[in-house]
This record gives sequence, C-alpha cells and structure tokens, in this order.
Amino acid sequence: MAEKTTTTPGEPVYVERPVFANAFNVALQAGGVGVVVAAIDNAVSSHNRGGWGVLTRSGNTIGFLAAMGATFALTDSWVANIRRKDDHLNGVAAGCAAGFLAGIRARSLPMAVSSCAILGASVGVYDYTSQAANSASETKEERRKRFFKQPPPSLEAAPTDAAA
Repeated sequence: MAEKTTTTPGEPVYVERPVFANAFNVALQAGGVGVVVAAIDNAVSSHNRGGWGVLTRSGNTIGFLAAMGATFALTDSWVANIRRKDDHLNGVAAGCAAGFLAGIRARSLPMAVSSCAILGASVGVYDYTSQAANSASETKEERRKRFFKQPPPSLEAAPTDAAA
C-alpha cells in the first residue's frame, strides 16, 4: 500500500530506497575489502596453511566486514525510508548499528555501546558536513569562475555612448 507524501514547495520529493538491494551490494563490496584484508593478513603472518589461509585462518574477517557493510546499508536505507528524509541522521543510526555489531563481536556490551556512539557520531558528522558542502546554491561553473582569476574587461568590449 503506497502512502501519499505531501511536500512543501521548497522541499525535495523523497525517493524510496531499495533496502535489501543496497544491503546486498554493500555486503559484496565490504566482503571484497575483507578478502583483501585477509590476504594481506595471510601474507604477513607465518603459518603452514599456504594460500588457503585466506579462507581458513582469516575467513572470519571477510564475513565480519561483509556483515558490517550489510548492517550499515540496511539500517541507512531502512531509517531513510521510515523517516522519508535523506539526511545525516540516517548515517548516525547506520553507524551506530554497525558499531554495535563490532562491539558484539568483541563480546563486550560496553564496547558495543561505545562503538555505537563513536561510529554513529563519526558517520553523522561526515554526512552532515558533506551535505552542507554540497548544498551551496552556486553551480560548478560559478565556483570555477570565482576560483580562477578573471581578465579585466577590454576597452573594445565596453559599451559606447555613441549608439544612444
């Protein structure tokens, strides 16, 4: 059942996010990062498992990073869809959920709560500052013209009073 949304004239229309598709895509990307981290860990440590040590010794790193990425993306999209807003508070909730997961992996409730607070605050500040920087009303061309030095207007291009 689709809900009608009423927006004020200056407010952008919210487009609903696909929750599970985002979570799946981010889980795959974070799992890829986990493979790289596990491969580096496998390469620098001494053991007798060879190349399969990436999966047998460090496979939990791959799964954990994929789970954190999926948790972050799922929470971010889910909170945005519930609130019908795309702002920094979605990132705060998603960072908190991912941080809580990291603390639970350490099997410590104080670590989970503090990881929730630290990661949530970090992501929230990052999202807030990036949205504030992107909300400038000037266009890319206006910023470029303001950045580069402008040549002085030539005398030939100046309007003359003879035409009047």
